[in-house]
This record gives sequence, structure tokens and C-alpha cells, in this order.
Amino acid sequence: MRIDNFFAELRRRNVYKVAVAYAIVGWLLVQVATQVFPFFEIPNWAVRLIVLLIVIGFPIALVIAWAFELTPEGLKRTEVADAAPAPRSPHRAWIYVVVIGGFLSIGLFFLGRYTVSKPPTDGQPRATAGSLPAKSIAVLPFDNLSEEKGNAFFAEGVQDEILTRLAKVADLKVISRTSTQHFKSAPDNLPQIAKQLGVMNILEGSVQKANDQVRVNVQLINALTDAHLWAETYDRKLTDIFAVESEISKTIADTLQAKLTGSEKISIAKVPTANTEAYELYLKGRFFWNKRTGADLKRAIDYFNQAIAKDPNYALAYAGLADSYTLLSVFGAASPQDSIPQARVAAKKALELDNTLAEAHASSGRILSGYDYDFERAIAEFERAIQLNPNYATSYHWISNGPLTARGEFDRAITEGKRAVELDPLSMIDNADLGQIYFYARRYDEAISQVGKAIEIDPHSYLAHYYLGQIYQLQGHLTEAIAEYQKAVELDDDPQALAFLGQAQARIGQHDKAQKILSRMTEEAKSRYVSAYSFALMFIALGDKERAIDALERAYREGAANDIITIRVDPMLEDLRGQPRFEALAEKIVPASQFRSATASK
Repeated sequence: MRIDNFFAELRRRNVYKVAVAYAIVGWLLVQVATQVFPFFEIPNWAVRLIVLLIVIGFPIALVIAWAFELTPEGLKRTEVADAAPAPRSPHRAWIYVVVIGGFLSIGLFFLGRYTVSKPPTDGQPRATAGSLPAKSIAVLPFDNLSEEKGNAFFAEGVQDEILTRLAKVADLKVISRTSTQHFKSAPDNLPQIAKQLGVMNILEGSVQKANDQVRVNVQLINALTDAHLWAETYDRKLTDIFAVESEISKTIADTLQAKLTGSEKISIAKVPTANTEAYELYLKGRFFWNKRTGADLKRAIDYFNQAIAKDPNYALAYAGLADSYTLLSVFGAASPQDSIPQARVAAKKALELDNTLAEAHASSGRILSGYDYDFERAIAEFERAIQLNPNYATSYHWISNGPLTARGEFDRAITEGKRAVELDPLSMIDNADLGQIYFYARRYDEAISQVGKAIEIDPHSYLAHYYLGQIYQLQGHLTEAIAEYQKAVELDDDPQALAFLGQAQARIGQHDKAQKILSRMTEEAKSRYVSAYSFALMFIALGDKERAIDALERAYREGAANDIITIRVDPMLEDLRGQPRFEALAEKIVPASQFRSATASK
């Protein structure tokens, strides 16, 4: 058959008409599926199935159009219809189908587009598909349905494991646990929570544990449309819990169409320990570590040590041990000399067992910058942690308010601090320390705003209140500063908060009150750790610069770098600048060549 005859035959057999009509009606069905199905919570696989059937049906429709023809007597083969003597009247029905289908398709297309982007009419800002990343998720606290309420830590651990595995996927934005724990497991106001956390999707779940049996229920929800994207129930033995967590994480990543690299697939499937007792002890350790008090950190250390006794090759338990020892002196529970050596040993062991643990690299970075003054290696460790786990907010937090701030790299420090807050928006410490970076950069208005957010999150945070007092003091508002320092002292007995109050009283002329606080600090130092930096603040305000420098040199000898790595940018030490001994000490902590090159590169 000649090619021109072939196309003429296609036209005669109405194949063209069928193709156009099929395309219009097919597009109409696709618009109905994509725009209407979500409102009825019909899963995404149904939409994909309809599209697939339409594509498969197209060549079938063309074959039918070629082989058959619709006549007044019904559907007949084309050869039979052609042999009939009665003349055929032209059928115009297909034109009406095309026109009506076209108008409906266009109408649904623009309806879907404009209703998504339409601004709210009640004056309230709302999260939209355009304002939130589609590949973002928050894992809310899991309900503990076990008869033993003491198993709450286990439900929390399952939630934390799923979150940790998801966080290793670079293509996903995963909110940290410290922010999600502010909500209950199945809240009613999902759109509001989504906006607050900056995510599109929410994972809810529950855990029921009885002896060696575990039931895990999970459901993935689009927080904006309240559509249930996926749900499953797992009844397994306790020994299979890691496989369940891995399967859940993989299914979520697939459902959100996140791209997984080979290394990410390995990380998600990794089994941290084969010893279930060690795993439960580890979960208890993380439970108390997250409470962030001196007493709870000591309990966490005990549980991590028990986990290690059950499984000496449990790298995560060593990382937890390192994290706990690293924070002990920060929360006044031990001196750096008594805690950092143990932290260093635990972090080293964790890395020897598993060099792919972001937590261990972050702990190592914290030790290198906060206690060893080795900023180059610290930055490398934090960057490695971020590479391994792009959603680990602590890495961004510690690199920003640690080595970057110490070297005066404020632009990058603020950028990294903002990323930490983005991943953990309801973390008091992340918000407060970002405010502290603004303070060191002398951007006081922004510092007040940022620390104010931390106080909104936790009005009882003594740390945020004395941060705010510092800012007021440097702005020249000593009365307001003293009020904030007093709040901090009332909320916690941390000697450093007391020192800030005392030095402010000395600056306002209340020397008797300041001397009483100094005497109290001296007495307390006989039985507990009181940082030398706190004494330095008092001596500066009382006009004794030599004793202030003595105290800072003692802090250096004691390894309390966490207090003095910001020696070149700390506004509270401004009165000592130019003193030869002070400048010599600053050179030991942050060499001028590093500091100048860091600032010059901005």
C-alpha cells in the first residue's frame, strides 16, 4: 500500500477522529484523577494506574478504529460495513465529544492550578504546596500502647530510629526529634503543625510491646490535604524491629519519591546491634540524654555503659557515651578535666567501630573545637558529619557556634545556625545559640529577636534569659539586663548565670551585692565545678583586670575551651583587649593569622 493511500485509509476509517477524541477524553480523565482524587483521600497509586491504563489503551483504541466501524446496526468489521449498499450518513458525534471533553479538561486544569495558589480569604497565612518542600517530613511521637507504661522509652526509640534512618537521605528534609516532641502523636491541627515545622508530610504511629512481640502501626499523611498516603501494621518479634524500621523508612522515601544513593540504602538497612537488650539500654540512654540536665546525663552514661557491656561492638552506644561526657561540663555536672578524656575515648572507639556515624564525627568535632582549639580539624569533622547525615541539626549547630564563630566567620556561622533552626525549629538551644552568634557579631537587634524566639519556645530557659541580659547590657540597658539575669538565677543554680548577675550589679555601682556573689561563687567552687570564665567576668566588672586574666589563663590550663574559644569576639571581654597577657592568651587560642584570614575571606 502506498503511503498516501495509507493515510487516506486512516482518514476513511475514522482513525484520526478516534485518536483526537481519545486524547481529549484521556486528558480529561487524568485531570479528574489528579485534581479530584486527593480530596477523597484516594491513594496516589490509583492516579498512576489510571494514567498507565490510558497510555496502554491508546494503541488498542486505534486498532479497534481501524478494524471496526460503528453503524446503525451496531459495531461491525470495516470490510462488512463497506460492503453494505446503504449510504452512510456522516457522524458528527465525535466532534461533540472532543469539544465537550476539551472544555472540561481545560476547566479542571485551571481550577486545580488556581485553587492551589489562591491566597487565603480569612487574612491568615497558610502553608501551600508551593511554600513547603514536597520531600519533607516530620515524625511525630509514637503512642505507647503497651500495658507497661515504662515502655514509653521503647516507643520513643522506634520513632527516633525511623527518623534517624530518614535523616540520612539527602533528598529529604527531616525535622529533628527535639522539635517534633512538642506535639502529641495524633494531633488534630496537622496543617498548622506542618507550617510550624516547615514540612509537607507527617508520620504518625504507635507501638505495642509484650515480651518479645512488637506491633508497630504507622500512617503517612499529607498534612495540607489530610490525605493518607500510606499506612501499614507490622506484627513482628523484637529481634526483627530493625528490619521493620528499615522497611518503614524505605517505603516512606519511595512514597515521597526521594532519590536514594547506594550508600543511603545501605545506611537505612544497617542493623546497629544484634543484641536486643543492648538496644533497649541504648534507647534508655538516649531518652535521658535528650533531657539535657546534669543528673539525666549521668543516668544516660550509666545506660550507655550497660549497653556496651551487653555488646562491646555497639558503635552507637559509644557515640551516645561521647555525647553525654561532652555535655557534662556544659551543664555544670563535671569539670572538663573529669569528663572530656572519657568523651575523647568514647568518640574514638565509636569511629573505629563505624566511621560512617554522623553522631560520632559531630562529637569528635565538638571535642576538637571546644576543648582542643583545633578548629581546622573540627570543621572537617562537622562537615563529614553533615555529609553522612544532611539532616542532623546538631552538626550545623555545633559548627556554627563553635569554630566558625571563634574565628570570626560570622556570615557562614549564621548560615549554618539558620540551617540548624530550619531542621529543628522548636529547639530552644538552637534558636538561643543562633541569637548568641548575632550577639558576638554585634548585631544586637537580630540577637534580641532570635533569643526572643527561644524564650517563646521555653520561657523557663535560664540560658535564654541570661543571653538576653547580655544583649541588653551591651546596648547600655543595665537595669533590663539585671532583670533578665535575676530570672536566669531564679530558674537554675548554674554559677555562670550568677556571675552574669554579679558583674552587672558591679557595673551599676552595687559593689556590695557583687562582692557577696563573688564570695558565694568562691565557696561553691570548693564542692562543685565553677568555671574560671565566670570568675573572670566578676573580676573585669570589679576593675581587677590582672585577676581576670589569671582566671582566663586558668580556664585555658583546665581545658575549658568551651568557655573561651570566643575570646577574640566575646563582647564581655572587651575591657581586656590591648592587655599584653590577654593578647598572648588570645593568640594561643585563636592565632591572629587564622582569625584575620577568616574575616578577610568573607
